Amino acid sequence: MRRPLALWGSFVLAFTTLSYAIRFTSGKPPKDLLYKWSTAVGSLVQYAIIAAIVYGISGIPGDRRRVLGLRRPTSWRTAFLIGLGIGLGMFLLTVLLGPLLHPDREQGVTPQTWEPKHAAAYVANGVVIAVFAPIIEELTFRGLGYSLLARYGRWLAIIGTGVAFGLAHGLVQAFPFLAAFGIGLAYLRSRVDSVYPGMIVHGLFNAIALTWAVSGDPQGDILRACAGVWLVLPRF
Repeated sequence: MRRPLALWGSFVLAFTTLSYAIRFTSGKPPKDLLYKWSTAVGSLVQYAIIAAIVYGISGIPGDRRRVLGLRRPTSWRTAFLIGLGIGLGMFLLTVLLGPLLHPDREQGVTPQTWEPKHAAAYVANGVVIAVFAPIIEELTFRGLGYSLLARYGRWLAIIGTGVAFGLAHGLVQAFPFLAAFGIGLAYLRSRVDSVYPGMIVHGLFNAIALTWAVSGDPQGDILRACAGVWLVLPRF
């Protein structure tokens, strides 16, 4: 398991380095990023590359479905309750740290207002962020990453993948929120032995973020900041 762990760790480190490099050299992405069709296409290509890398690494240990956590949850009831807990936890974190860190100002991915003429492109990007992003990110961190780290301890895997998830987004002020969200999803994975519930929670979170982003409600700041989308190649 050392070789796949080294490969996964190297990939996450490289991605994190690229994320922060682009963040500090290119600045914030344009406000209309999600109103562009090119964003959806570029993101799909990016996720396809990530999926291919994760697929390749996950095959080294042997049982790919086991490594990725692609199995029925041990309890949907437990998954539901933990999912509610994650939502409540993120709300409380927003109340405590949101006014201090203002993570929404840092990422700047989602628009502040609704533009009907770009509705189709926004929906297309929404599908990428609320469907493809949660699937690929959960397989990357709570699937492959968790399985590779779990042999060294359950909590190491939970915290390690959560922190890695937060760092991979290349943000500073939003990092505590992203890491907390990642840790919550990893805890969910550890309790139900499956990535499927995490995909659902992650997808719902992103979908709510995208909807709230254009509603003009200031309470959507944390959702906009933690939508969980890797737009490392905004000008792809």
